[in-house]
Amino acid sequence: MKMKAAVLYELNKPLVIEELELPEPNFGQVLVKIQATGICHKQIEEIQGHRGSDPFLPHTLGHEGAGVVEAIGPGVTKVKPGNYVALSWIKGSGLQSGTPTYMKGKQKVNAGWITTFQEFTVASENRITKISKDIKPAPAALLGCAVSTGVGAVLNHAKIEAGSTVAVFGAGGVGLNIIQGAALLSALKIIVVDPAKDKEKIAKSFGATHYINPKEGNPIAKIKELTDGKGVDYSFESVGRNETMEQAYEAANQSGLVTLIGVPPSGKKMSIDPFDVFHSGKRLTGCLGGNTYPDRDFPRYIALYKAGKLKIDELITHRYKLDRINEAIDAILAGRVGRAVIEF
Repeated sequence: MKMKAAVLYELNKPLVIEELELPEPNFGQVLVKIQATGICHKQIEEIQGHRGSDPFLPHTLGHEGAGVVEAIGPGVTKVKPGNYVALSWIKGSGLQSGTPTYMKGKQKVNAGWITTFQEFTVASENRITKISKDIKPAPAALLGCAVSTGVGAVLNHAKIEAGSTVAVFGAGGVGLNIIQGAALLSALKIIVVDPAKDKEKIAKSFGATHYINPKEGNPIAKIKELTDGKGVDYSFESVGRNETMEQAYEAANQSGLVTLIGVPPSGKKMSIDPFDVFHSGKRLTGCLGGNTYPDRDFPRYIALYKAGKLKIDELITHRYKLDRINEAIDAILAGRVGRAVIEF
């Protein structure tokens, strides 16, 4: 059986749409027909080589999606053919299988435990979660990363208090979910810092009370002005840049919690004043995948979505077909996109 997939052959080069041979699922693997997949900025950074050299080239990409189970390999008990599922790089219950290999003629094309920029995927059982059918594929796909990472960072990790002040650095897919997570928990002020003018409207529709363009002045000074000179109670960084990580730290008040979510380029270091930690107890933490456990949290996120408490459809500002994936990536890099989705 053959399928179309976007393949990365060289770092910093466009993805190539190829027709690949699809293997049968082995022990612990699940074959899924992909219906939709989100394009995460971290996948773009992988394309750009932000994590250093890539010994697995050529390979497929994508780590959030939704689809239908076509077949299961030996040992799989979590799902069965016909189940509607969300796919995520975040581990859930089930077996962790070996990674699949796709073939382009005689050439091997590598893959991880989950890749979703393709019509079908062979994924590890622990990256698959059965979900209810009353959420459409495009929003369901965003459960796999954008929603889980952003909302989870607020609900599971920071657990912000009602009436608190919050700063969010970055208003992309993850940042918008941090914003709505903070609004869900009744933050008093949600201050967003992002250089893209086009994102102010959508950020405020998700719950932001203030929007700061760092190109127009020192964002820390403006945050302090909005918080009576104190800084915020909770500060989140979703970009993964040294400058914004340091700013997120500076934006927090003396007892504030700083949460780093964006993944920095390999080998980069940030600089902070340790006196703040020593003298006041300011806390600097990291949060991977919003501390989300898919088996527990996906049903909760879907329930909030169905109740109108979580905006997921509104995250999707651009929709593409697979053969336009490079166009989608360019739009993301230009800062014009909340979340872009590939639909099959």
